[in-house]
Amino acid sequence: MTTLLLVRHGLTAMTGPMLAGWTPGLGLDERGRAQAAALAGRIAELPLAAIVSSPLDRCLQTAEAIAAGRPGAAGTVRADDRFGEVRYGDWTGRRIEDLAKEPLWRVVQTHPSAATFPGEDGESLAAAQHRAVAAVRDWNARIAAEHGPDALYVVCSHGDVIKAIVADALGLHLDQFQRIHADPASLTAVRYTELRPFVVRLNDTGGDVSALVPEPPKDAGAAHAGDAGDGSGKAGLGSSDAVVGGGA
Repeated sequence: MTTLLLVRHGLTAMTGPMLAGWTPGLGLDERGRAQAAALAGRIAELPLAAIVSSPLDRCLQTAEAIAAGRPGAAGTVRADDRFGEVRYGDWTGRRIEDLAKEPLWRVVQTHPSAATFPGEDGESLAAAQHRAVAAVRDWNARIAAEHGPDALYVVCSHGDVIKAIVADALGLHLDQFQRIHADPASLTAVRYTELRPFVVRLNDTGGDVSALVPEPPKDAGAAHAGDAGDGSGKAGLGSSDAVVGGGA
């Protein structure tokens, strides 16, 4: 039951009015640094096994704020290009209001699985999702092997990449991923089990995170099916089972 904590980078001078893409040297602005520090403080209690990041500065700086002062492997940020921003090609650095007038804009909105961005280094959204989800699978296996099946780890990435990963976790076609939202410095948690992922936190920008701390192993026979003792109704269930009625 490896848990992936998806973090979107904090604000930059380009976030919002412009499409930053792979613009080099674009770090967090004062607002983004404050957001990263606040997020780091909010999740300080979580026992992270690792912190992985897009190689772009705005993500690395956000991830480094989370890693600061942490012991062991979680004190070092590891970059993975597969979590890098979508390669928007010739759209990179342009104003959003101008891009919205392009014919491709409507495709990106209504049929994103068919969208490929223009230019030599333009990427399709489908390819971006494929590389990001493949990276999640690889890191899930690696983290579980090194730290056990209940480990938590952070991946700091970008809005469209996070949305694509969440769409996969929800079993949604990529054409539905625009229904998902990821704010700057938001936290999204996906717990991966043998049968299915569970999206347990989505676009969280200020909630309590104590529920994400892994529960200690319970003694065998301490509870029997349907009687967890805490009212959750989860005793006797496998890690991939969903509680009928929702549980507590």
